[in-house]
Amino acid sequence: MARAGRIAILACLIAVASPAMAQDVEQFYRGKTINVIVPSAGGGIFELSSQLVARHLGRFIPGRPNIVVQTQPGTGGIALANRFASGSDRDGLTIAFMSRAAPQFPMIGDRNAAYDPLKFVWLGSISSYANDAYLFVLNADHPARTVDDLRGPGPPTPIGANRTGSATVTFALLARDVLKFNIQVVRGFPGAAEVVLAMQRHEVEGVTSDLSAFAGGGGMHDMWDKKKVRSMVQFGRLTRLASLPDVPTGRELAADPNDRALVEFAEMPFFMAFPFAAPVGIPADRARALQSAFMQMVADPAFLEDAKRVNIDISAIDGEAIRKLIADAAKTPKDVLARFKAMIGD
Repeated sequence: MARAGRIAILACLIAVASPAMAQDVEQFYRGKTINVIVPSAGGGIFELSSQLVARHLGRFIPGRPNIVVQTQPGTGGIALANRFASGSDRDGLTIAFMSRAAPQFPMIGDRNAAYDPLKFVWLGSISSYANDAYLFVLNADHPARTVDDLRGPGPPTPIGANRTGSATVTFALLARDVLKFNIQVVRGFPGAAEVVLAMQRHEVEGVTSDLSAFAGGGGMHDMWDKKKVRSMVQFGRLTRLASLPDVPTGRELAADPNDRALVEFAEMPFFMAFPFAAPVGIPADRARALQSAFMQMVADPAFLEDAKRVNIDISAIDGEAIRKLIADAAKTPKDVLARFKAMIGD
């Protein structure tokens, strides 16, 4: 009888829980707010892209939830990726502009990266870098005019960068250690805006950043528009951009096969340039709804018009394409991964 009583109680609990379990996606999201986390300082291209998505994504999610952006600077996005893998945030009310470099850290055995990037719910990316490039630029009044000038003797040229794990650090180190540029990597800037101010004061003389960031608003756009910076190298490109025909690619400059393999692994994140993800373990129906909404959004005329207004180029890919990029990068030879890890440090 005691066993029968326990079964009866369990049946009652299931009956009570059933409406919540059966709650459909529209019912769940109606009246709710989705938080979009950006693991970098405000004011840069990542926040601008996230604000763009936040203005439109809710229209395509059943229930039309509100969407707000929260900037939470962290160690190259590793802290956020660990949080997304930890089991928290599983209700489908938190998504992120995931650091595009985050998938690389588990591949190189980073002790801080306790996550498997293939387990995240990848929604897609608003850019595949088809019309973008990651530029190494100098102040236009800097004496170096060519790559060979940067390899010459003399005091190293200071290049501003964020924190370890960010592309600004990784590609400055790549320029220094692989392309043999005579530069000093000055780390610790909170974001691109602070680096730009330091360049204007000649505290540093250059930076690595997305072309799309220079095309966006703020001080970077002003420097680009007024030709106050000079492009020296374009990374994240298989070929030179038509708009930068005289600027060599990183792959061109890495003539040695081992160097080229290192550049190719380092560049992988650019081809999933501005990725959005949801945490591990969110309900499957909500995951599908978010993925479907993202891809509907990137084809929407109002979204595309808004992107054009804020100078963000759209060449979207879906979540499955991101998963393939990550899976392919995981096949990189171990000696290349070890060299990459040694270059970027802890």
